[in-house]
Amino acid sequence: MNAETSAAGAAARAPAAAPAMGLFERFLSLWVAFCIVVGIGLGAVVPGFFATVVSAEIARVNLPVAVLIWAMIVPMLLKIDFAALGQVKEHWRGVGVTLFVNWGVKPFSMALLGSVFIGWLFAPWLAQDQISSYIAGLILLAAAPCTAMVFVWSNLCEGEPHFTLSQVALNDLIMVFAFAPLVGLLLGVASITVPWDTLLLSVMLYIVVPVVVAQLWRRSLLAAGGEPTLRRTLSVLQPLSLTALLATLVLLFGFQGERILAQPVVILLLAVPILIQVYLNAGIAYWLSRRLGVAWCVAAPAALIGASNFFELAVAAAISLFGLNSGAALATVVGVLVEVPVMLSVVRLVKASRGWYERRPA
Repeated sequence: MNAETSAAGAAARAPAAAPAMGLFERFLSLWVAFCIVVGIGLGAVVPGFFATVVSAEIARVNLPVAVLIWAMIVPMLLKIDFAALGQVKEHWRGVGVTLFVNWGVKPFSMALLGSVFIGWLFAPWLAQDQISSYIAGLILLAAAPCTAMVFVWSNLCEGEPHFTLSQVALNDLIMVFAFAPLVGLLLGVASITVPWDTLLLSVMLYIVVPVVVAQLWRRSLLAAGGEPTLRRTLSVLQPLSLTALLATLVLLFGFQGERILAQPVVILLLAVPILIQVYLNAGIAYWLSRRLGVAWCVAAPAALIGASNFFELAVAAAISLFGLNSGAALATVVGVLVEVPVMLSVVRLVKASRGWYERRPA
């Protein structure tokens, strides 16, 4: 292998340039609020259009929504370099903390919080026939760790880029095999009927196939022009991905409009367990990292990876399992609504606490 080939290979394995928060990401909560208004309005003005969309199904897969979800998810997965799995051992304690929180704490804590707040405390203010669906949506939201936005959060808190890349790659690999069993277990514990055929189909459509397509596409881009070609492609696809997300939200709220107008407080109530879950899991990951002597530049992204959710996948799974007009779909959308402000607050907290973190634990 000559020097030029070696340099090209090293460039392909290096982390992509640290992403900045674009206009859409920075104001994502405002865009979601805008989609709520537009969706509710269109649902009232052109209900026939939404009826046509919901009827366009094959084998319980809504085709227009499936296209939009693929446009959301594939660009996110295109950023993932599975070659980074070889770097996991370099930060094994930070990786261990995040895996424990992502797969051993977060889904179970959300199931508990959903049952306590939605199934009990807030139940009198919610539609009784939707309570189990709301809880299911919260479980779906917490069942998969974030894939794309984590790179932004890690960059904002000056996190170690190789750790972030290897941890996200490992989480994505685990997600292929663990998402369906974990969701099935937690829905069953919550006494929610698990449509296993639909769940497995969702995993194939929205995890396995997109991962394979994204990785093949990534390899072809790197082979054709290296990292610059990959970055140019991602810069073109990112607006498409976010536009697809917003279009999906408009469809969701077109169906959810009547329920939201009848119970406008439902969004605020659903946000409570989501907010508690984010701060709880970020705090657990950050504290464990400090107790184990993990460097702050690894602990900061570990807390963020432990707290954030793959909301695009959650929305897709909720629609597939429970339908566009379900409480589960609405619950996952609330996760999208609060994602940016709450994660930015976690970034500020870990940066403000760096001095405390780097003092020797008692």
